[in-house]
Amino acid sequence: MKPVKLFEEFISEGIHDLNTLKAFFMAGGPGSGKSHVASEIFGFPHDAINNISYRTGLKLINSDIAFEHMLKGMGIDPKNLAELDPIEFAKLTQGPDSPRERAKKITIMKKDFYKEGRLGMVIDGTGDDFSKIKVKKDELEDFGYDTYMVFINTSLEVAQARNARRTRTLPEELVSDIWHAVQDNIGAFQREFGSQNMVIVDNSVDGDVSFSDIEKVLSKLLKKPIQNSIGRKWLKGE
Repeated sequence: MKPVKLFEEFISEGIHDLNTLKAFFMAGGPGSGKSHVASEIFGFPHDAINNISYRTGLKLINSDIAFEHMLKGMGIDPKNLAELDPIEFAKLTQGPDSPRERAKKITIMKKDFYKEGRLGMVIDGTGDDFSKIKVKKDELEDFGYDTYMVFINTSLEVAQARNARRTRTLPEELVSDIWHAVQDNIGAFQREFGSQNMVIVDNSVDGDVSFSDIEKVLSKLLKKPIQNSIGRKWLKGE
């Protein structure tokens, strides 16, 4: 698979783009329903390799998209990942030449491409490693971005049940480890982003989330003028 295929998008860079210099971090473990929630509240199309919300102008950064595309190209059904023996699973997910790591590199290239254009982004991740999120957040803020977080919360039981139904399942033990790590980081994320810039969504019950209420909160953040002094200076220069 050629990485260039993941860049076949029409992008209009510049000051007039919707939600320039705004970055939303998604956090939540496997089975939390992040992808579904992101599609609903930000307007991303479902099951697309290149996710762009034409409603908000935001671009989705998610290495899972490229990873699953690679697996299918290798003749591997992502649904069967949890059934692989540990050695085969490691070959696909660990090491610099593994599909997992190559997907991450492609996704980083996309993020850097968008960042150069100051384009608005939604960065989808688990949030199990606080330091990685902070590094990415600081990097974007140094470039002029305002940053926010949408934290998708579920019980471990619900996460395990949903993981079993996902198109890309993970071993139960791994789901549990990630879930606990994500839960441990809630307080750190609240301190880092600030309560006004962090939205916590309880997605433990299917169909029980009021997306309209969440969209109202996000709408205020999207309409809010850029607060970052570096970003304001860039906008003024443009």
